[in-house]
Amino acid sequence: MGEAHNVIQWVAFALSLLADWLVASINERRRNTGFGMFLLSNVVWTVWGVQTLAYALIALPVCLAALNIRRLPKVKQDGLYAAVCQTGRGC
Repeated sequence: MGEAHNVIQWVAFALSLLADWLVASINERRRNTGFGMFLLSNVVWTVWGVQTLAYALIALPVCLAALNIRRLPKVKQDGLYAAVCQTGRGC
């Protein structure tokens, strides 16, 4: 399991990084793709956390996914720029 275990954490890392890049896009399709990739990366991080018995690493992606899903209707309602302004990034 050693090599597969290492591969899983790097896949999760790459998915998270790419998702973050896509979510910052002005293009709605890219943002939606990034959101889906964040959810997928949360699943991969959870799998890795289960294998290592890292309970905080299991709880964190679950909580982050719940917060992201909770925020989604507000982002869709206000649009991208309102969401960016509320976070203080770029207004």
